[in-house]
Amino acid sequence: MNNTDSSAAPKLGPLSKLIFASRWLQLPLYLGLIVAQCVYVFLFLKELTHLVVDANTLTEQLIMLLVLGLIDVVMISNLLVMVIVGGYETFVSRLNLQGHPDQPEWLSHVNASVLKVKLAMAIIGISSIHLLKTFIAIGDLGAPGSKFTEAGVMWQTIIHTIFILSAIGIAWTDKLMAQSVSVSKKH
Repeated sequence: MNNTDSSAAPKLGPLSKLIFASRWLQLPLYLGLIVAQCVYVFLFLKELTHLVVDANTLTEQLIMLLVLGLIDVVMISNLLVMVIVGGYETFVSRLNLQGHPDQPEWLSHVNASVLKVKLAMAIIGISSIHLLKTFIAIGDLGAPGSKFTEAGVMWQTIIHTIFILSAIGIAWTDKLMAQSVSVSKKH
């Protein structure tokens, strides 16, 4: 009787083991991002406290800017979660969340390509919030002591446009690669 188990992991040589185990060097990086996430939670609570405590004295424009700042912190925090969870699952080790009621929907089909597109979209969202905050606060453009200049606003808009074009390029490349894989599977 043959006792070989077809599901057993293949035997790796010492160099292969070392190279494969090197993925665990990313663990401190993901743990560091969790610390950064804690800092963003602190920043969110600080800004929320400022909004609530000073609500009576703030103008509508300042309230809007504070709320956009809160949204910005949440979007950056979401980006961190995508990188931490998706990156760990994709590049380090499985989290074995299948069937867990809190498993993020997107995690079931995450891979490096999906993660790139999701990250690009999150960066565009964050950039959009920053650009909107600039457009709202731009009222004193050109005035002495203004924190905004025409050149600064122009560059911020150009950089945002480049983020959008980059995301389109990434998505288009991924689409072409998926079509290529699909065609090669048919042959």
